[in-house]
Amino acid sequence: MPRVSQEQARINRQRVVEVAAALFRERGLHGVGVVDIMAAAGLTHGGFYGQFANKDALAAEAFDAALAEEYRGTTDTVVANYLSLGHVQTPGKGCPLAALANDVSRELSGSLVRARFTQGVERLASLFAGLTPKASKERRRQRALATMATLVGAVVLARAVDDEALAKELLQAAQDSVAP
Repeated sequence: MPRVSQEQARINRQRVVEVAAALFRERGLHGVGVVDIMAAAGLTHGGFYGQFANKDALAAEAFDAALAEEYRGTTDTVVANYLSLGHVQTPGKGCPLAALANDVSRELSGSLVRARFTQGVERLASLFAGLTPKASKERRRQRALATMATLVGAVVLARAVDDEALAKELLQAAQDSVAP
């Protein structure tokens, strides 16, 4: 079998990361295996370990890629997009914080995925702090953490209920509470 060029290997790796980012958000960290990810990426399972040390290494990279997709624009735009029914209904394309918080909370302290999740929380808090009106650094951080907790919590709850009207109400209440 011919070897894959470095460029094709890079493209394959990027595809695996993108697919894994979506599948982990849809099914959870433990709801999808390496075989599933590689098949969804259109690749064989054998190529996985040539690209990644293990599933946790892929999960950490996929988490970073998913987080990079989110959060662009003004605070109002970010909040409106985050607290949309579309975001609630498509976890595979949404925020990995809301999609994976429960899974990550069960990871051992010091795990690679948990460390990346923590970094993601810090990055998002910094983003929100930078978008908030001028105030002291401490006040901006507190407001950013509260905003982030409200957004993530509202999406997690809206995904969990089986009543679309209640889901919409949760999202609206969160939007109202973080409005300037």
